[in-house]
Amino acid sequence: MSIARPTDLDGALAAIAERPDAHVLAGGTDLVVEVNLGHRRPDAIVALRRVEELRRHELTDTHLELGATVTYATVERDLAELAPGLAMAARTVGSPQIRNAGTIGGNVGTSSPAGDTLPWLRALDAEVVLVSAADGERIVPLADFITGPKRTIRRDDELIRAVRVPRVAGPQHVAKIGTRNAMVIAVASLAIVVDTDARRVRVGLGSVGPVPLRATAAEDLVSDALDWDALTCDADTVTAFARACSEASTPIDDHRSTAAYRRHAVGVLAARSLRRCLS
Repeated sequence: MSIARPTDLDGALAAIAERPDAHVLAGGTDLVVEVNLGHRRPDAIVALRRVEELRRHELTDTHLELGATVTYATVERDLAELAPGLAMAARTVGSPQIRNAGTIGGNVGTSSPAGDTLPWLRALDAEVVLVSAADGERIVPLADFITGPKRTIRRDDELIRAVRVPRVAGPQHVAKIGTRNAMVIAVASLAIVVDTDARRVRVGLGSVGPVPLRATAAEDLVSDALDWDALTCDADTVTAFARACSEASTPIDDHRSTAAYRRHAVGVLAARSLRRCLS
């Protein structure tokens, strides 16, 4: 196995251009498991941990940009005020060791339906910044980037440079349910952002479809019914919102859960999360 360990972005792009068949290694929390289980046998790896440009996060007047190798630990430690929903999601990931290694870019690049940050990113219409030595940068909406379970439109000669989300004001909440309380893959997950500037409730769903989903009908319903000055709504609206989130899901039966339970669970998470945002 050949391993490239570049120290800057140009070096990383040169390495992936030279070996487009190489597997990209960010934190390794997904790739190393698959290698150990025999699911992958890479001939070449491009390891990104030493690339300083990818470890940065930047704030503008309108956006938060997260470098591809920003870790979950960095998010929960440094970005809890700027991105409270993302920090909540980061805290649910694995153990402290995993949070110190796992990265935002890795979560997006792996594109598992159960990716813990993906519902929040989907709720905020996140954009993925891709870069290659041949063509430079291109920016793709997350909704278009992920095409199916662990499938994306990233070309072999491209790296994820960053993930970009708009800055929003208002309460946020992220919740997931699994077979135990910690260190668990989500059976169903949900992110809700009450965008008080746009007067829009945004909802992302995870583990209840082949890709992260938006519950747009549920968003329309609650955004129209909410008293935006008081940030309140009646109990019937909460119930209808939860039902609409359940109806937006497209879950499957598998070894971790049934589709019926996932559909029910995401509705429960929706009602609880909305109440917490409005409390």
